[in-house]
Amino acid sequence: MLTAQRRQLILSRLAAHGQIVAVELAEELGTSEDTIRRDLRELAQQGKLQRVHGGALPASVAAGDLLMREQVSSLEKQALGRCGANLIQPGQVVIIDGGTTAIQLARHLPADLRATVITHSPNVAVELAANRYIDIIVLGGRLFRHSMVNVGASVIEAASRFRADLFFLGVTGVHPEAGLSTGDSEEADVKRALHARAAETIVLASSEKLLSASAFVVAPMHGLSLLVVPANTRPKTMTALRAGGIKVQKAS
Repeated sequence: MLTAQRRQLILSRLAAHGQIVAVELAEELGTSEDTIRRDLRELAQQGKLQRVHGGALPASVAAGDLLMREQVSSLEKQALGRCGANLIQPGQVVIIDGGTTAIQLARHLPADLRATVITHSPNVAVELAANRYIDIIVLGGRLFRHSMVNVGASVIEAASRFRADLFFLGVTGVHPEAGLSTGDSEEADVKRALHARAAETIVLASSEKLLSASAFVVAPMHGLSLLVVPANTRPKTMTALRAGGIKVQKAS
């Protein structure tokens, strides 16, 4: 089998089964495990998959920049934002991460909600500014333009001064084995710090993030209090996500 054919087979198998085990595929194709690993390495460098120990998982298409992500699953994100807004109670202290779903969450908060929102996303802060009853605290740092969030040691240090009721975590990959992941190491550091400052962490995940992975792990799946997924999520996907014992809810 030619190299190009073998790599196309790898991508087809990944799309159909959700993972590749290098040793099993090598045995099936009658080639060496080193050859398969080399294929996986090359495909990962092209952004077509995410390598993990022993094989590969689908790469998250949610890893594009903010403008690109605004065009992906927009209706799903509106429903997820509406569902997330309904989870916030008056008087709570809430951390909201950056991203397109977080913006939808901010847009769907009731106009009369009295709460404190902490965010490192200028976009989320601007979205909330019209709500006069919400006290907005912005964590400052270096602006990471790809996601339009502030990152760095100053954000992590500022976060240590707060204790929140809820953290709405944004990730690009949600996988029962690979955990909750994102595509930038510095952004992952900030997300981990915010996760540590909240009593409960919630992820609002559009369909392109489910059962996929990115390079930098934020937290294991069991670190979640709730995962909210689109209403049309397949039963097979729901079963896989619940395998780790976490609570998964469909957005209505």
